[in-house]
Amino acid sequence: MDAQEVARRTPDDIEAMQDPDIVAKQLREEGKSPRDAAYTAAELRFRPILMTASTTVLGMLPLAIGAGAGGEIQAALARAVIGGLTVSTLITQVVIPAAYTGIHDFRVNKPR
Repeated sequence: MDAQEVARRTPDDIEAMQDPDIVAKQLREEGKSPRDAAYTAAELRFRPILMTASTTVLGMLPLAIGAGAGGEIQAALARAVIGGLTVSTLITQVVIPAAYTGIHDFRVNKPR
């Protein structure tokens, strides 16, 4: 099964479409290995997540520069939003799939 087939079967629920963990869970229920499910889910959701984050970051850049009257007050908030969104995007795309497969591997290979 490729990413296009999974995309067609993804629920219309906004949360499910934005969360790679929900897609991975669906793939696991269909019999895929945890590693394949995590990679397929991350690949499937990479473009929409990256596009959403990048448009928000690019939209905040003029505000983060702080040009204009009162800009220095709003610049701090814009910088915080840019930093938080960048970190959360990296966590969503890198840390969570790695943790998902790592925890599964630990549970399977756990010493008794």
